Amino acid sequence: MESFFAVLQKNVLDRGRWDTRARLRTAIVHWVERTYHRKRRQRRLGKLTPVEYELVHQKAVALAA
Repeated sequence: MESFFAVLQKNVLDRGRWDTRARLRTAIVHWVERTYHRKRRQRRLGKLTPVEYELVHQKAVALAA
């Protein structure tokens, strides 16, 4: 978990200032959804990104149906 927060700090928090907590929250959510979940490979997911993992399992469910 520490590495996630280090990457968040480097890629979001250290790159700007926000007027409100709501804008900071939006910046964090956008970074997680647009960058972290699409590019960061997870060991627990078989070295797939969360997006890749979801696509693989959606295809498996569709084929089983």
